Amino acid sequence: MFSAFSSIDYHSIRANTPAEMAIKRLTGIGEVLSGIDISAIHTQDDMARALLTLDTADKCIRTILTEFRTERTTEVVREATSLISLIELARDELSDYAAAAES
Repeated sequence: MFSAFSSIDYHSIRANTPAEMAIKRLTGIGEVLSGIDISAIHTQDDMARALLTLDTADKCIRTILTEFRTERTTEVVREATSLISLIELARDELSDYAAAAES
């Protein structure tokens, strides 16, 4: 029934340290964000979905930073900061896109 999950190699995705786990989670969030295509936004529903994705990703990143507060490394902070900056940039682009669509 769930054969798509049977091929996942759980040993290769297991993290050795808490910092590695945080990086893996942040990388996963980055992969989701890379799937957002602003040029494919044509309706208000598309815009709402993109904004919801950005907001959810932002909350997840902040949760990871809180959860791994004591195990933070420079790499974790750098990755999180980079993703948060990309989210802010994407929000700005969406705002510009929405303003252009209204005019």
